[in-house]
Amino acid sequence: MSGLEWTVYLSGEIHTDWREQIEEGTKALGLPIHFVSPVTIHEDSDDCGVAIMGDAPSDFWKDQMGSRMNAIRTRTLIEQADAAVIRFGDKYKQWNAAYDAGICSALGTPYITLHDEAINHALKEVDGGAQAVARTPEQVVRTLQYVTTGVLNRAAG
Repeated sequence: MSGLEWTVYLSGEIHTDWREQIEEGTKALGLPIHFVSPVTIHEDSDDCGVAIMGDAPSDFWKDQMGSRMNAIRTRTLIEQADAAVIRFGDKYKQWNAAYDAGICSALGTPYITLHDEAINHALKEVDGGAQAVARTPEQVVRTLQYVTTGVLNRAAG
């Protein structure tokens, strides 16, 4: 598989720099990976429906308009991805990330979950469908190095 450029979808929490850590780590290794993600500006993601289509009659419909519009991006990017990384943080519940894992599973897109051990139980089904469960962005980078190049970096572990 060496020589191919991979597309990896980065899903999940938006309050830490995990995406940047993974992108910087893969870049430092020269891995053939292009990253894509959902809209990570929370206000834009929430408000896109009403900002484009106009006012909603209630907060429920505001959320529906935005989530359906965001789903166009999410599903398209996951369908086109070679793999996904789905991050669950401990501060907020990332229901959308769990939904993304379900989309990956349904479409046959391999995914790696990234989360602390403290939330293992809550994510047992999501982890059960994952091809790898990582605890750190570094583990994700090393996994991506192995699957994209076939090179096992033993020294880093």
